[in-house]
Amino acid sequence: MSLWPLSTCLSDCPCPDPTELDTKGKVLRVLMAIGKFIVLLGLLYLFVCSLDILSSAFQLVGGKAAGDIFKDNAVLSNPVAGLVIGLMVTVLVQSSSTSSSIVVSMVSSGLLQVKYAVPIIMGTNIGTSVTNTIVAMMQAGDRNEFRRAFGGATVHDFFNWLSVIILLPLEVASGFLYKLTKLLIDSFHIESGENAPDLLNVITDPLTDSIIQLDKSVISDIATGDPAAKNKSLIKVWCKTNTTTNVTVPGQDNCTSIEFCWTDGNVTWTLMNVTKKINLERCKHIFANTTLPDLAVGLILLVLSLLILCTCLILIVKLLNSMLKGQVAIVIKKILNTDFPFPFGWVTGYLAIVVGAGMTFIVQSSSVFTSAITPLVGIGVITIERAYPLTLGSNIGTTTTAILAAMASPPETLGNSLQIAFCHFFFNIAGIIIWYPIPFMRVPIRLAKALGNRTAKYRWFAVFYLILCFLVLPLVVFGLSLAGWQVLAGVGVPILVLVILVIIVNILQSHRPRWLPPVLRTWNFLPHWMHSLSPMDRMVTAMTAFCSRRCCCCCTCCKSSQKEEKRNHSSLCRTTGRANGELEMHSNPALSWDGEMEPEPNVLSGLRSLQCCETPVAADHISQLGE
Repeated sequence: MSLWPLSTCLSDCPCPDPTELDTKGKVLRVLMAIGKFIVLLGLLYLFVCSLDILSSAFQLVGGKAAGDIFKDNAVLSNPVAGLVIGLMVTVLVQSSSTSSSIVVSMVSSGLLQVKYAVPIIMGTNIGTSVTNTIVAMMQAGDRNEFRRAFGGATVHDFFNWLSVIILLPLEVASGFLYKLTKLLIDSFHIESGENAPDLLNVITDPLTDSIIQLDKSVISDIATGDPAAKNKSLIKVWCKTNTTTNVTVPGQDNCTSIEFCWTDGNVTWTLMNVTKKINLERCKHIFANTTLPDLAVGLILLVLSLLILCTCLILIVKLLNSMLKGQVAIVIKKILNTDFPFPFGWVTGYLAIVVGAGMTFIVQSSSVFTSAITPLVGIGVITIERAYPLTLGSNIGTTTTAILAAMASPPETLGNSLQIAFCHFFFNIAGIIIWYPIPFMRVPIRLAKALGNRTAKYRWFAVFYLILCFLVLPLVVFGLSLAGWQVLAGVGVPILVLVILVIIVNILQSHRPRWLPPVLRTWNFLPHWMHSLSPMDRMVTAMTAFCSRRCCCCCTCCKSSQKEEKRNHSSLCRTTGRANGELEMHSNPALSWDGEMEPEPNVLSGLRSLQCCETPVAADHISQLGE
């Protein structure tokens, strides 16, 4: 039985036949469907806004650090270090557009050459895929949903990683992206144009701008070496300003030329050629007048945006489960996942790429689009095979927005800005050419399914994957690259060869085991922890059980033991009163209440309260003491 099925009835409730409903039932059904659709649109709106605020929060927390990372031009000239820096900065600011704009500004100002910026752009492509991976973890409650959602999210990760593994060495050796885009820029006379159009931002900006507005030029100024930018806040305070070049100032000492000085009464005025920024109107967002530092505001927004994001995602999944059931689910499944008739079935995937690119161009964010389709993959509306070309299209769509934005650059920097944007575009095109047209080469789908199966069985492995791929591994590679290419090659090449050999042996074990010597037909000759996650799973389970018992003891059991002690104390008082009063009149013990029992000693009461915190053996021992 397949582990990746599509549900025909996505809700646990029965799917009623519309023909069995009367007129009133049909009207209520239609009104309910319209109401659910409106609520769904509202939740999607909040979901997109929460992603925008999440990006702003990450920029407040790590934006200045990201700018500092880009300052070291000697490090950026190392292609591997540049790749890791692009990845880490994009993870920090949660926006490939922001990190790409920093790179463009550095290239435009002459601080970074275009050929050194290409690996950084590749890194930003990887870093932007972390958002939908985090979104997939919100569906960890149901194993099958989590299997599909995590697989649908990480297919983006695997495509980006595999593309970098192939194309980065090729770019370092030949510079094909740099030469191709240089030839393209030199062949066409491209003039400056308008800014990239605002489509989805027109709808979301009224809400997000009322919460927080950022001055993103501060990060670029830090990256380009402006010393004054370090002391500036990323929070935008003044939304309307005016820059004047000629300023009149009082004082005879400021008068440098008689023809530019005049006297008004007893005050001498002079005209100075000084550029001055005049603040006209304050911004009206919540944090416009705050005295909190950027880090504190960023942490507040980070917590709130994650709460809103999780809440919206849970409600969206539940709402979709209630809407997409019965015939509706069957129709949607057929529309989204059915190929064109033979012999045009191959066109369907390429049409999905175009749809993904168009939708990403509309929402102007690949993270928003891929995060939106992730829960649909989780609940079984879209197959991972269909989500894959949609994700590839989103990679192209986000680069077209960057190309339009680059065309708004001034004429003197237009060539370099466009060249960087085209490098990003052709990098994704080259990756698609490698990993999509030939079905056998759609390796990201198989890897994502394998990872989805693994995380469905060991759900803690999803957190381990995130930390490993987006933090530990990049930092290790970055450190080795700083030590020199000899160190990186000496450590990396043996590990890479070992990984390739393990992959080959795994494939042969599954398909041609007789080609292998008997000892290599299984991994049983290795220690158990080297070929299975079960020992680690037992350790993680034991740790979580220990923590839950400690929390139970501190929060629940201790409270219950206190209540039990109070009850025992009041029972003891009542018994003592009866012993001192009533038993004086009725000294015969047979006249006491049938339900009356000897009060339990406080020591045993305290020991019994620990039974839910201790091991079963200790609990049995305590019970024997009580008896």
